[in-house]
Amino acid sequence: MTSITVPTLAIGSGNHLMPVLGLGTAASPPPEPMVLKQTVIEAIKLGYRHFDTSPRYKTEEPLGEALSEAVSLGLVGSRSELFVTSKLWCADAHGGLVVPAIQRSLKNLKVDYLDLYLIHWPVSSKPGKYKFPIEEDDFLPMDYEVVWSEMEECQRLGLAKCIGVSNFSCKKLQHILSVAKIPPSVNQVEMSPVWQQRKLRDLCKSNGIVITAYSVLGSRGAFWGTDKIMESDVLKEIAEAKGKTVAQVSMRWAYEEGVSMVVKSFTNARLEDNLKIFDWSLTKEETQRISTEIPQCRIVVGEVYISAKGPIKSVAEMWDGEL
Repeated sequence: MTSITVPTLAIGSGNHLMPVLGLGTAASPPPEPMVLKQTVIEAIKLGYRHFDTSPRYKTEEPLGEALSEAVSLGLVGSRSELFVTSKLWCADAHGGLVVPAIQRSLKNLKVDYLDLYLIHWPVSSKPGKYKFPIEEDDFLPMDYEVVWSEMEECQRLGLAKCIGVSNFSCKKLQHILSVAKIPPSVNQVEMSPVWQQRKLRDLCKSNGIVITAYSVLGSRGAFWGTDKIMESDVLKEIAEAKGKTVAQVSMRWAYEEGVSMVVKSFTNARLEDNLKIFDWSLTKEETQRISTEIPQCRIVVGEVYISAKGPIKSVAEMWDGEL
């Protein structure tokens, strides 16, 4: 297959270009380092340039090795052709710990800067404890103002081109916007035909924040996953009529909704299929069916970040009623 050029979206005040389709690296259990490295090299050959990781995924180091190998092999001209996202883990979401955390990620990834650095979840945990799942006694309230000002410092220092959040409800995002000198460029959240996030998308749009969708295909096989997308009759009917897969229809829908997305696959055929979404479109009727005929249900509720002893005691509190 010839390499495909993935379209981009401009993010942040500097209009930094983010490829709309990124390769996600979150898996349970984490992928074998050699498998991930090989996958990333193959993905770059196919045209992927956007890669999403986090200290929590245990994939920063093999991703970094793959990216530096891709540059040295000449698969890309330079680091600047790649878009790398990583995240601030809960144990580092404290005053004084944010800049050291991004510096660790940069070292793991063998890069001088991240294109995008996100607060991974809107909760902090005991500093220095990196065990996952987080123990119920170890959750702490996040000091949004302090943590966000240190995220801004990461951008001012040139360690991140853009900064943002992940898994933030409308209310929590508004809290960040109320204290921010540099507003978030991105909110990375679950979004798919079965959880379309209309309210959050409206808020993000009105504030110039780009949404990056995860679980666009339902994350089957992961502990947070679901079959509801791949088994949707509406999506199956549209896919059949168009000679596409359900995955391609789901991704095309997200693309047409104006969001970016990260999708995980460790098989070459799927990596290739996932890129084949840019040269066709859904009809008005098909888009209408997706928006009106698919029951809505949040899949990723974040129960592993909820604790009776922590600041977020229920699913309703995590998402501020956006369920």
